Amino acid sequence: MAIVADRASDLFIDGELIPGGAGSFPTVNPATEEVLGTAANADAADTDRAIDAARRAFDSGEWASDTELRVRCIRQLQAALREHVEELRDITMAEVGAPRMLTAAAQLEGPIADLSFAADTAEAYQWRTDLGVAAPMGIKTRRTLVREAVGVVAAITPWNFPHQINLAKIGPALAAGNTVVLKPAPDTPWCAAILGELAAQTDLPPGVLNIVTSDDHATGAMLSSDPRVDMVSFTGSTATGRAVMAAGAATVKKVFLELGGKSAFLVLDDADLPAACAMAAFTASMHAGQGCAITTRLVVPRSRYDEAVAAAAATMSGIKPGDPTKPGTICGPVISARQRDRVQSYLDLAIAEGGTFACGGGRPADRDRGFFVEPTVIAGLDNTARVAREEIFGPVLTVIAHDGDDDAVRIANDSPYGLSGTVFSADPERAQAIANRLRVGTVNVNGGVWYSADVPFGGYKQSGVGREMGVAGFEEYLELKAIATAV
Repeated sequence: MAIVADRASDLFIDGELIPGGAGSFPTVNPATEEVLGTAANADAADTDRAIDAARRAFDSGEWASDTELRVRCIRQLQAALREHVEELRDITMAEVGAPRMLTAAAQLEGPIADLSFAADTAEAYQWRTDLGVAAPMGIKTRRTLVREAVGVVAAITPWNFPHQINLAKIGPALAAGNTVVLKPAPDTPWCAAILGELAAQTDLPPGVLNIVTSDDHATGAMLSSDPRVDMVSFTGSTATGRAVMAAGAATVKKVFLELGGKSAFLVLDDADLPAACAMAAFTASMHAGQGCAITTRLVVPRSRYDEAVAAAAATMSGIKPGDPTKPGTICGPVISARQRDRVQSYLDLAIAEGGTFACGGGRPADRDRGFFVEPTVIAGLDNTARVAREEIFGPVLTVIAHDGDDDAVRIANDSPYGLSGTVFSADPERAQAIANRLRVGTVNVNGGVWYSADVPFGGYKQSGVGREMGVAGFEEYLELKAIATAV
């Protein structure tokens, strides 16, 4: 197990690294249950100061109007992150429990590289559009559309992919000309706090980026309701997303929400079933299933149901939860004892609902420390079961039978969520037709990869509002103004 030296992180407010008004709180290694160190614990006064600094930097500074400055600062931050990537890798494995292999992709190196997209987009963006001269109501007028920053953005982020989500918010928000207050999850404060340490070394003006770590969820509520905040960008559970939306309603804030998922992996009757089921099982085990877009419902032809269950179980039973610092680890721990207990409660519920385990079902026998859960395949239930409808956020795959393409689509869409989906078929046109019918934000067809800096990500229904990443994600942080000048 790699050693992360004991450290104590600070808040980053108005360009300064400062201790928390509420003292500090511990951050824990989920693979060992050992306390790694401490993070500054912001109190209400700290949060108020961060909001005020962001408001002042936006209203009176040059940040919103100076694209060149914004691009330069984002590139400087990216360079600093790259310079410290090995330290960041150790922190990510220790604090998040993320497998080493994922830190070369979406857990670390990918999000750092994606900052280039934010900077490049700002640099090339058409901030003003001339609509030409017309004569509405008989008055000759030149019309111009102007795109400008929303203002102060509160970014509230979860613990499962902290670098990816922190940077997917900070990068576009800053590039678009906003100022930001970042409130990360209390489970992974260091992954956010180190951004402040590195930002302090750049040309970023004071107040443009503020980072408040806290173990008090009231901090997020304060950001959501404060009238000085113009927009809340939140990623997390649907239940908390509802609360964020309600809190922002009082001041009619712009709200971006990326919420839960219960995505379906559809295997059509002409697909290579063993290969498709193996992929579904592998995906559901990755990072202990702690991904909102992971496909956790495997929907297979009824006539081959037992074969599908066996194929998924063969793969999942071979994936052993283990040390995230080891190169071959796929499934590390879940983030906390509370999350492990939550996953276990769903596993117990599966049995109570009449399901069976084709593999897994509890804690690994060889792991007496750490918050580990065995990769588990649940069989014998239909789409009405709670384990098929509610987000578990663990390495759990529920196998559901379908009776043809229309039924498969019905099952996939019969969910309060609509974040992602997968379709496997030997016929690309047939697969594409199914993909077109899914009420989700992203679809993987026959192993295609949608995750990329230039592709918008988000969901339908209770999976959220708006899109993150891509030009669409950049434009979430903009307002549109029309200027009409008589000529």
